[in-house]
Amino acid sequence: MTEFAVWAPRPELVRLDVEGTLHDMVRSDDGWWRAEVDAAADARYGFVLDQLDVEHPKVLPDPRSPRQPDGVHDRSQLWQPDPSAWSDGDWAGRSIEGAVIYELHVGTFTPEGTFDAVIEKLDYLVDLGIDFVELMPVNAFGGTHGWGYDGVLWYAVHEPYGGPDALIRLIDACHRRGLGVLIDAVFNHLGPSGNYLPKFGPYLSSGSNPWGESINIADADADEVRRYILDCALRWMRDFHADGLRLDAVHALVDTTAIHILEELSAETDALATEVGRPLSLIAESDLNDPRLITPRDRGGLGMTAQWDDDIHHAIHSAVSGETQGYYGDFGTLEALAATLTHGYFHAGTYSSFRHRRHGRPLDTSTIPATRLLAYTLTHDQVGNRAVGDRPSQNLTFGQLAVKAALAILSPYTAMLFMGEEWGSSSPFQFFSSHPEPELARATAEGRKREFAEHGWDADDIPDPQDPETFLRSKLKWDEIDEGEHGGLRRVYRELIRLRHSESDLSDPWLDNLKVDYDENARWFAMHRGAFTIACNLGPEPVEVPVTGAVVLAWGEPVVSAESTRLEGHSFAVVKSSSTTGRPVDN
Repeated sequence: MTEFAVWAPRPELVRLDVEGTLHDMVRSDDGWWRAEVDAAADARYGFVLDQLDVEHPKVLPDPRSPRQPDGVHDRSQLWQPDPSAWSDGDWAGRSIEGAVIYELHVGTFTPEGTFDAVIEKLDYLVDLGIDFVELMPVNAFGGTHGWGYDGVLWYAVHEPYGGPDALIRLIDACHRRGLGVLIDAVFNHLGPSGNYLPKFGPYLSSGSNPWGESINIADADADEVRRYILDCALRWMRDFHADGLRLDAVHALVDTTAIHILEELSAETDALATEVGRPLSLIAESDLNDPRLITPRDRGGLGMTAQWDDDIHHAIHSAVSGETQGYYGDFGTLEALAATLTHGYFHAGTYSSFRHRRHGRPLDTSTIPATRLLAYTLTHDQVGNRAVGDRPSQNLTFGQLAVKAALAILSPYTAMLFMGEEWGSSSPFQFFSSHPEPELARATAEGRKREFAEHGWDADDIPDPQDPETFLRSKLKWDEIDEGEHGGLRRVYRELIRLRHSESDLSDPWLDNLKVDYDENARWFAMHRGAFTIACNLGPEPVEVPVTGAVVLAWGEPVVSAESTRLEGHSFAVVKSSSTTGRPVDN
C-alpha cells in the first residue's frame, strides 16, 4: 500500500485519483488529507478538489509532485530515486568558498538541451579548471523551454531536460569528475502557467514583488508553506546529491517573523551536511548589500555561505565598457572599481543615484572573508535582461573581455563564469519562453516589448520571447571555441583559473591583503596580491604601468623595463615580482 498525502486546508472535499480511479481521503485537523491505496511504483495520480462530477473530474497535480511526465497541467507520477543509480559514494564534497563556478542553462548549453548532453561537456569544464557547475532552475515549469524561473511544481524536474533520472546521471557524472553541483532554486514567486497551489491552500501572501504575488512565509497559516519551501530545498541536496543551492532574489522573501526563513534553511542545511558527511553550500542572490546575509548565525547573521555581488559586476563592466546608464550610473570610474574591489560593496550606506536613497551596509572585512562574495563579469541576468540579450562579446574587443576576466578571476572573491563567456561566445542569451496558453504567450511578448519601448528601444527590435527562434539563437556555438581570438581567450581563461588554483597569493581570501593603484586619466589599473600584480590597460592606447617583474600571463605583448611595464590598449599582464621567468600566453 502507498500512502498519499496533501496539505489542502481550503477545499471542503479532496479525493485522490490513481490511474483514473477515485478514492476517498481523510482530513486531519492540520489541513492534511491522507489515503492508503494499492498503487504501482510509477502510478499516475492527482487530486480532485470540491468536485462531485465523477465522470469528468478536474485532476490537479500534487503540489509536492516528484515527477510530471506530461507537463505541469497533468497528473503527477510516483517516483523514488534508485540507490543503485549512484556511484559517487566516495565524493567528499567541498565548500564553494574560493571555488570557480560555471553557471549554465541546460536548454541552451548544448544543441540537444538535455542533462545527458551536458555530461558530454563535463571533461571540457574539468580541463578549463571549473570546480562547480551551477544549473539554472531545473524545476518543472510550463512549456518546453524557458529560463526556469517561472516554476510551479518546485519538487519535480523539468521533463524536456530528461526528468529526475537524467538529473541523477548528470550529478553523478559531475561527482565522478570532481565537480560539485549547485541548483538554482526559486522560492520567491510562482509562475503564471500551471500554478494550482492557491486552490489547495494559502501559498500566496497579500504582498507582491516584480514577478507576481509573494509567497506566504509570514502571514496566517504560513508554517506549512515554510515547510514546503524547506523540504524542497533539502530534497535537492538529499535525494539528488546536489552540493548546494543558489537561492534566487532572496530580497523578495519578505519575512517578518523572528526567525528568518533563510536562517532556518541555513540551520537545516548544516544539519543535513552533518548527516550526509559532506559540505553543503547556500548562495543567495540579493541586491541589499547587507552583510548580515553572509554572517554566521552564531553572530546574529542568517548563515548563508555566500552571495552574488552585483556591485563587483557593475564596477568591472562599467569601467571596461564605459556603460553608465541605469544602475551603472554610480560606476564607470577606476575610483569606483578600486572602492568596490577593496571593500566588497560599493554601496555600503552610501547614496545610490539609481535608487534615489542610501543603500547597503559596510562589510566587516576583518571577520568576513572575500570568498563569501561572488565576483563575475557575466550572469544570465546581466545578459538576458538586456533589451536584445546581447553579451559583452558582441560589443567589446577580445582584449576588453580578457581584462574583465583577469580582474574577476584573480580577485580574492569566489569566481563565477556564465556559459560561453570563456571563449567570447557570439550567441546572445535572450529572454525566451514557451507558454502554451495563447493569452499568456501574447501578454508575455507584448509586455517585454512595452517594457523596453519605455526606455527608448524600438519595439520591433525586441525579440519575441515566444518565438522558437529566440530560444534557438541563444544556444552556444561550440564550433567557434578554437577559432582565432575565441581560442586565445579560452586559453587565457584556463590559465587565469590555473593561477588562481595554484598560487597561494591568488587564493588568499582576505581583503586586507589586496591593494590597488590606478590612473584615472591614463586608464590603467593595478591589483596587487602578494607577489603578483594584475596590471590592466582599460584604454585603447598603450600605457606605462609602474610595475615590474616577470610576466607570467598576459593578453597582448607587454614590454617590461626596469621601472614599468608597457601594456597595449585593452590588455593585461600578470606580473610576479619575485620571479625571473614567465612569458605571455600565445593568443
